[in-house]
Amino acid sequence: MKSALESTMTLEALRQTIDGIDDRIHDLLMERAQWVLKVGELKGKSSQNPMFYRPEREANIHRRLEARHQGPLPVGAVHRVFREIISASLNLEKHLSVVYLGPEATFTHQAAIKQFGSSFRMVPAASIPDVFHEVEVGRADFGVTPVESSAEGVVNHTLKRLADSPLRICGEIFLPVVHTLLSQETTLDQVQWVFGHPQVLDQCRTWLATHLPGVTLKEEESTARSVLRARETAHSAAIAGVYAADAYGLNLLAEHVQDQAGNENRFLVIGRHDPARSGHDKTSIMFSFSDQPGFLHQVLGIFANRGINLSAIQSIPSQGKAWEYIFFLDFDGHRQDPEPASALAEMGAMTGVDVKVLGSFPRPVQ
Repeated sequence: MKSALESTMTLEALRQTIDGIDDRIHDLLMERAQWVLKVGELKGKSSQNPMFYRPEREANIHRRLEARHQGPLPVGAVHRVFREIISASLNLEKHLSVVYLGPEATFTHQAAIKQFGSSFRMVPAASIPDVFHEVEVGRADFGVTPVESSAEGVVNHTLKRLADSPLRICGEIFLPVVHTLLSQETTLDQVQWVFGHPQVLDQCRTWLATHLPGVTLKEEESTARSVLRARETAHSAAIAGVYAADAYGLNLLAEHVQDQAGNENRFLVIGRHDPARSGHDKTSIMFSFSDQPGFLHQVLGIFANRGINLSAIQSIPSQGKAWEYIFFLDFDGHRQDPEPASALAEMGAMTGVDVKVLGSFPRPVQ
């Protein structure tokens, strides 16, 4: 219910009240920044190799805010605001960089911004092996690489590099697949050609047949190449993510042109350090074993007997012998939690089983 004072306030008075609130928000942001600088100084004094980015700390901040949230702003908007606050604050402590599978404005780039905010230095890489290499040699602090699509399945290149890399998984990002139609033209009736990656065109075929009947579809090797072709070619458009509109100076002709709602891409954050426990964690491991009947059943039973939920299992061919496989397993909990630690110890004690913990990390907050 509005108070009598609020009911009689003029528009100018309301705006002045909002201005005063903005001033208080600004003052609090500056106060927060001063405390962040003190945290950075303390980290520098207490460790020769301090960890400035703490994903478990950030996840708990978001969860605490979500628990106390009552609106009227959507909770997702609160998460986005605080992600930018945290991003800017971290860069007061140390300028951090993130390498991602490029080029600019790809879905991987969007995922990197969603995870780290816009204050981190974002560096595109030409391939998934390049993402791993830049982090391994220390030219980037973190990497972001695709690992799975709900429509197309697992990204084998990422799993293969995880198998032989010393890097750790320190986070995961889920990004809804939202395709948009971009063009230098201003209306749909001006479009005669549509460029797109073959998989992307296939995901939008019904929309294109309905809204752009008769247009010629042109397959390109990548979404980035599709956007460049649309920028260079009159009467054409490209299907890409919304970020590409500003990045490449194109007009947004239509949003949500994908035929199926609910598709998501999953990305991994890779780094050189393990996150600490947050209380809402997930662990990824890889393992292989000698070819014996019932071995996979025995391994999975280790987790079932402890009531540990398995959220994913994937396999890729081993690089050694034909018809041998490496398995990738995700399960609830941190590797240091009692039940997961016990399960990993039992796996490690099994004859003929090789186990590698790829990382424990906080479950993502929207």
